[in-house]
Amino acid sequence: MEKASNAEISNDTPVKEQDPVCGMQVEVTSQTLSAEFTGKSYHFCSEKCAHTFQGDPYFYASGNSKKQQAAQAQDVDYTCPMHPEIVQKGPGQCPICGMTLEPMAVTTSDEPSHELVDFTRRFWLSAILSVPLLALTMGPFFGLPFRNWIGETAAIYVEFILATPVVLWAGIPLFKRGIKSIITLKLNMWTLITLGVGAAYLYSVVATFLPFLFPPAIRTATGHPPVYYEAAAVILALIFMGQVLEMRARERTGDAIRALLDLAPKTARRVLDDGTEYDAPLENIVTGDKLRVRPGEAIPVDSRVIDGQSYVDESMITGEPVALEKKTGDTVTGGTLNKNGTLIIEATNVGADTMLSRIVAMVSSAQRSRAPIQGLADKVSAYFVPAVVGISILSFFIWLFVGPTPSLSYAIIVAVSVLIIACPCALGLATPMSIMTASGRGAQAGVLIKDATALELMSKVDTLIVDKTGTITKGKPTVTSILSFSVNHTQEQLLHIAASIEKGSEHPLAEAIVNAAKARHLSLSHSEDFKAHTGKGVSAKIDDTVYAIGNPEIFGLKDTLTEEMKQAYQSLSANGNTSIYISNTEKVIGLIAISDPIKDNAIAAISQLHDAGIKVIMATGDNAITAKAVATSVGIDEFKAGALPEDKKTLIDQLHISGATVAMAGDGVNDAPALAAAEVGLAMGTGADVAVESAGITLLNGDLTGIVRARKLAKGSIRNIRQNLFLAFVYNSAGVPIAAGILYPFTGALLSPMIAALAMSLSSFCVVMNSLRLKNLKL
Repeated sequence: MEKASNAEISNDTPVKEQDPVCGMQVEVTSQTLSAEFTGKSYHFCSEKCAHTFQGDPYFYASGNSKKQQAAQAQDVDYTCPMHPEIVQKGPGQCPICGMTLEPMAVTTSDEPSHELVDFTRRFWLSAILSVPLLALTMGPFFGLPFRNWIGETAAIYVEFILATPVVLWAGIPLFKRGIKSIITLKLNMWTLITLGVGAAYLYSVVATFLPFLFPPAIRTATGHPPVYYEAAAVILALIFMGQVLEMRARERTGDAIRALLDLAPKTARRVLDDGTEYDAPLENIVTGDKLRVRPGEAIPVDSRVIDGQSYVDESMITGEPVALEKKTGDTVTGGTLNKNGTLIIEATNVGADTMLSRIVAMVSSAQRSRAPIQGLADKVSAYFVPAVVGISILSFFIWLFVGPTPSLSYAIIVAVSVLIIACPCALGLATPMSIMTASGRGAQAGVLIKDATALELMSKVDTLIVDKTGTITKGKPTVTSILSFSVNHTQEQLLHIAASIEKGSEHPLAEAIVNAAKARHLSLSHSEDFKAHTGKGVSAKIDDTVYAIGNPEIFGLKDTLTEEMKQAYQSLSANGNTSIYISNTEKVIGLIAISDPIKDNAIAAISQLHDAGIKVIMATGDNAITAKAVATSVGIDEFKAGALPEDKKTLIDQLHISGATVAMAGDGVNDAPALAAAEVGLAMGTGADVAVESAGITLLNGDLTGIVRARKLAKGSIRNIRQNLFLAFVYNSAGVPIAAGILYPFTGALLSPMIAALAMSLSSFCVVMNSLRLKNLKL
């Protein structure tokens, strides 16, 4: 790096230049950092910009950084995962349900959100302070005399000291949501939490410092009514625990994005017109750039081959294990893997326009479009909350005007009891307890559940889309048939010849041939003069005889093919095989067929799915002949061949229009958009991480029969969740009129807030016990 020379500087008028990296105006002096590139000087505002320029001078000298900065300056839109119609600039909370808004733009940051960090801190404070609170209040029930040691009055003040930070500091974000829900009249879970916790705490504060307002009948020997600080603190601790777990689960959806983007390299080797080469950051690559891709490297961006020949593994796009030959004029996709040759490519689509970026965008968009099952609780809360509040207010005034003396004290007790007994502990436990138990039961049966939404929708699925490779088939090409057309060559001799030649080849089918020879314990011969014939196959000399594997045209033997040979080739291809001729310089001597075998339990699984009334469609990137052969063999009547990621997602969209509820089963990166777009994504546990992250349900060991078990688990779990919600609402609803004093005219008994808290706890206990029944669910 150089300083600007004095000859460049005018003493009369300061010279200003634009920093090519950040765009700032730089006054050129003798101390200004500068650099030379292609005969021109560039000046920088800082060492950071100067260093960045040196890393990729071509990019910044061409002015492309200005376009990049303009694109980055766009404000990010945030939306609600439950209500996609809510869109705003910048983060915040949904005005309808109170959930934290999520960015619509794809992000690759792996740092936890500020809210997750904040809520985790608030959870730990709530939990730490709730433990001694519970010890003080519940200790006597377990023979722990903490209250006796310090005295009842002192214990009440200690409870106040412990609960106040939890309520007045930790609970502030939750109270803000609850207050906002009241202001906007969008009543939801946060409304209940705010009212319940607020009522318990405020009542306890009044009972602590103004005990004389309460009738003597409900005061203890110390002159204080019962307080419920532990209820307020523990409720908040449980709510924060649920929120932290939920946010961590939402954070993990970003792992799918990062797994996809990691397929593309961080740098690309740019080739300049003068032959100079250097590694440039991937984000600096623009359309028209020439790039070199060496063997074993990933293709950086969507491009066109302008020089070189190689085989490229495109399984991330097609899902197929067989690499494809690429030569001048062919297109290659960013993120795919270059196997053996060197390619010079010209970038055609970069940034958000690449196939990989479009897959990322589809996954992100499809994930946001799902409707969580918690919406059911909010819908019921919309009626439950105003009813509870109305009953509380009505009870207060009835007792205030017609209640016994002191009427104000009785009115406060009744109003608080109503709110406490309606506190949403059971409602908050209803879904997570069922999901927690169902997840454990599912894991025992090889079914991993990602969220409650997947369970709810899996119980309604009527159409299943399955990928071929890795889902119906094993995803590992193997030799299936060896045919000899020469009396002088046995099957083992043909395999020996083929494997001896292919051991020097990097073609993906070569591995299947070599593995077949190893399985038969064949000793391979040394080959000489190995040659790769572009688009035709390979040849080599073994024991003074030259053999070829591939197209008979290698030795000009196409016209020597007999009807027997042609029919054998066509028959094997029709059964889903890739067929390869073996020949010497004089004649074709044999045929080797390679295919991806069907999983042992695929046929039985498809049959069970049909019995369950589920329509099964196979969507694969393979050719129509192979797809038809596989579909027929396993009993699938409908299939779509040559399906790219967009095609699979389009198929799902079309099924949605027809009213179908769709589940998608797959294991590859190419399946990720479809897995996310379907109501339920079913990932094979043996597949790509991105497939697992994009799916709502993962089937361990890639067992297709797990889909049947997943459906049974879904039906049982959703039934259990609905029972829990029913118990939570009905139990509390039945307790509300009792708390309001409906039995007082007949029995003279008034439900105290303590009994209300006990009833609230019992409702939670019922929900927990009902959820545990899922452990015995038969799958």
